[in-house]
Amino acid sequence: MKYISTRGQAPALNFEEVMLTGLAPDGGLYIPESLPTFSKETIAGFKKLPYNELAFEIMKPFIDGCIPDDDLKALIDDCYAQFRHPAVAPLVQLGHNEWVMELFQGPTLAFKDFALQMLGRLLDYVLQRRQQHVTIMGATSGDTGSAAIEGCRRCKNIDIFILHPHERVSDVQRKQMTSVLSDNIHNIAIKGNFDDCQSMVKASFADQSFLPEGQQLVAVNSINWARIMAQIVYYFYAGAALGAPEQEIGFSVPTGNFGDIFAGYLAKKMGLPINQLIVATNQNDVLHRMIANNLYEKHGLEHTLSPSMDIMVSSNFERLLFDLCDRDGAKLSAFMTACAGDEPVSLPDVAFAKARELFDSYAVDDEATCAMIAQIWDESEYLLDPHSAIGVKAAREVRRSTDIPMVTLATAHPAKFAEAALKSGQATAPALPHHMADLMEREERCTVMENDIKVVHQFIADNISAK
Repeated sequence: MKYISTRGQAPALNFEEVMLTGLAPDGGLYIPESLPTFSKETIAGFKKLPYNELAFEIMKPFIDGCIPDDDLKALIDDCYAQFRHPAVAPLVQLGHNEWVMELFQGPTLAFKDFALQMLGRLLDYVLQRRQQHVTIMGATSGDTGSAAIEGCRRCKNIDIFILHPHERVSDVQRKQMTSVLSDNIHNIAIKGNFDDCQSMVKASFADQSFLPEGQQLVAVNSINWARIMAQIVYYFYAGAALGAPEQEIGFSVPTGNFGDIFAGYLAKKMGLPINQLIVATNQNDVLHRMIANNLYEKHGLEHTLSPSMDIMVSSNFERLLFDLCDRDGAKLSAFMTACAGDEPVSLPDVAFAKARELFDSYAVDDEATCAMIAQIWDESEYLLDPHSAIGVKAAREVRRSTDIPMVTLATAHPAKFAEAALKSGQATAPALPHHMADLMEREERCTVMENDIKVVHQFIADNISAK
């Protein structure tokens, strides 16, 4: 399988090359040249498979021989054996044809573990074989950073530098990152917002001259194709459990960077009968305004109770736009250039109509988020984190049919966002699982920096272990 850039001006690469490259040299994102598809009979058979075996079946066509099957199976088995629940991604019923899929059973209590535990193992395998050392540079609005650190902390051939917005992640999210004291882990708190961090990372990938000779950057943000690949799996897992391929399924996805819901879009194209994908956002609703009103216009970023979605520049949206632009790199490049300006931008009517065939959206403010947390607790004594509550609220507002199962992706454990639970009227904050009970007492290590890319580059260059 070959991967091409959305901007159309970069050479096609295989899986291993794409995983190590991240952002394409023309500024685009890599996407499969063509997608594998599964027959109805094959999808029906998925219901019999445990999560790790299903993951092998879904990922194998994308890796396409870059890793021998037996080795790939072993990596996948080891990855998902680290999850706390034997189902890995259990479904919990909230109401009639209404479900949440718990994607927080991994080591860092967030859905990012599904992809980043896998990515860490894939990188370690490939780098060991190539006898190569790389530098990971990533930006996080909260959960990506801890999941990347946990997934890669034991990798001998990687130095990790994670940027997060200073004082704009939850205490638990921060401590999960900064209390990992391994010599190859470096946390940088940028005096700015997530978009500042993400812009810095993108600029660094475009010009890597600040790195010592022989080093290259590798992405752990969802621009890395391997992350999207791993996230496709749980859509098929939920779909098969709830009756696919004979039964259509809807999904509501709390999303800021569009990576998680794009994986659902790909699952649809690969044969899963998804009838609706709901983009669930907070007040930072650039995606909602685009999906609902065909208007791309950046507003000021607001700090909310759902900080992982405090994003205004959704990197992975470009991958969907590539399809909406008929997979024409020149058209996509022109649209992305317009989006980078100050004026509002709209899709052509035909492209927008194509998006609305599958996608709906809804934006939820902090007050409504807390109200939904309280409502679900009253109904079923099930506690949602604020991001998942936004997903449930969006599903209840814009689902197309109550006859079709609707699955909200529960993206984080409620203990990661205790403030939202307290503000919803719950008497006590949710407790951390036992393996994290002492998290808030652990020693921290973090460097606070100004929003200055030159200062960050110098810090990275000075702290790479293999020079």
